[in-house]
Amino acid sequence: MKKLLILGAILVISLVLISGVKAEPNTPAAEAQKKSITITMIAKSSTNPVFLSARTGAEDKAKELSKKLGIDIKIDWRTPPAEDGQVQAQRIAQAVNEGTDVILVSCSNASKVTGAINDAVSRGVPVFAFDSDAPNSKRFAFYGVDDIETGQMVMADLAKLVKGKANVAILAGNQNAPNLQKRVEGAKKEAEKYPDIKIVGTFYHAETPQDAAAEVLRVMNAYPEINAWAMIGGWPLFTTTLLTDLDPNKVTVVAVDALPAQLPYVEKGIAPVLLAQSTYLWGAISVEKIIDKIYLKKEVPVMNRMELVRVTKENLSQWAKQLKDWGFTDVPERYLKEQK
Repeated sequence: MKKLLILGAILVISLVLISGVKAEPNTPAAEAQKKSITITMIAKSSTNPVFLSARTGAEDKAKELSKKLGIDIKIDWRTPPAEDGQVQAQRIAQAVNEGTDVILVSCSNASKVTGAINDAVSRGVPVFAFDSDAPNSKRFAFYGVDDIETGQMVMADLAKLVKGKANVAILAGNQNAPNLQKRVEGAKKEAEKYPDIKIVGTFYHAETPQDAAAEVLRVMNAYPEINAWAMIGGWPLFTTTLLTDLDPNKVTVVAVDALPAQLPYVEKGIAPVLLAQSTYLWGAISVEKIIDKIYLKKEVPVMNRMELVRVTKENLSQWAKQLKDWGFTDVPERYLKEQK
């Protein structure tokens, strides 16, 4: 009996010691195992090349910082195939329920995603916005261009090219996107400075290259007096359609964005000026700011501004090389040669 009691006591003590070892939450080994951060990235559309560029930037920066800091930073890409603020909200909620650490979002419709952003933050998941903000939400910071100024720059460059006189159409993408609404506002505000510039209309469309190009051609047929386009996004220039359907001697285009597929429009003179967002940096800088905030505990400004790059024939080669350095594999070789 004594032997059984002694064995029982030893067993109880052993279990207490073992459970006590397991209960230690902050041993170095335990901390090392916890060094993993998942960033759920929800852009506007997975078929839009600018957001695929942002994804590449995010993944490259995640790899770089993982190696530098000794942590595992993962990019969880959950971008819907087409613009839909309600789907974005659902994917934010789903990612939070599944244990993501951070949300990185470009808002298709601020009113539809603000509730989901606020709910994520209330549950301990910080949110960072890029490209298109939800300024009334609890996101901790935003990175992107000044949209009103972007619209002004598009119209100012266009006015200079047409010598202050033209019938202008504004191509504006998703009508509900807050960043695009501000760009339209900026373009119209700038146009008021030129008495001989007439805004024929503002035209919205699904944000795919094919839909955008089709809308340009539809509008040109409906309003043959149009001789200039202020494109606050360069959606139709991702196709080759307008290279043959627009005559640079009759129509002048200024557009936002300058990815490889769009560069022939500069070369041919249809779009003498492209105002490039460094879309790769949407991902790279956003991930860097997120890690600064949640891992390195640094102060991050609420507003982090991206500067536009003006791309013309004069710096086409330099910009093409920058795109190649960012990992774009579809940059035509002819643009990588120095301009004469």
